[in-house]
Amino acid sequence: MGNADPRGGRRPRSILFPLVFLLFTFLLVRLDLIPFPILYFYSAVSLTTFLIYAADKHAARGNRRRISERTLHLASLFGGWPGAAMAQRLLHHKSQKAPFLRLYRLTVLLNCACLVLTGVLWATWRLP
Repeated sequence: MGNADPRGGRRPRSILFPLVFLLFTFLLVRLDLIPFPILYFYSAVSLTTFLIYAADKHAARGNRRRISERTLHLASLFGGWPGAAMAQRLLHHKSQKAPFLRLYRLTVLLNCACLVLTGVLWATWRLP
């Protein structure tokens, strides 16, 4: 899982996995295995999700109204999980709370399953 943190906790995972995923998605688009707009979609939703995490982190530091965990999970589920993973790593936000991380991982799996289904449907519809 994550590496040990010098402060005694666990560090969030590397940003390598979401970057590899986005590169893999690019490759699938180039091979015409999934439609091209999906790459734009993942990039836009990931950036938006990263910014949502940053806004929530800022609100947490200032004791202001927070963004709900439900919103964070929905953003991940709808394709923003690479941005969420980067925010967890780079901003150190929502990276220690085990119940949150379990549900986050489920959103990643569900989203990836939807991408696979999209690829299967795309390949099926394009058959001559």
